[in-house]
Amino acid sequence: MSLEQVLSSRPRLKILMMLVQLGELNVSEIARRLGTNYDATSKHLKVLEDEGILQHKTFGRIRLYRLNPQSTKTKVLQTLIEIWEQSEKA
Repeated sequence: MSLEQVLSSRPRLKILMMLVQLGELNVSEIARRLGTNYDATSKHLKVLEDEGILQHKTFGRIRLYRLNPQSTKTKVLQTLIEIWEQSEKA
């Protein structure tokens, strides 16, 4: 998937910003914060995970998502988000 396809989605960008700030969240909490339903949120998370940007761990029925620290894509996106947010505060 191209960069444009991954980043052209507002919910995916919000998910990335959320996880940069908060670290780890489950699908239901991400959906609640986005104001979207569980299924739509799961689809966005799957795209990000398929690209290697996110990873998850499962505890019973709960799936926690976080940024994939081994991914070069993740490191670049995380740096971009952090710099962007710092410049907004300045």
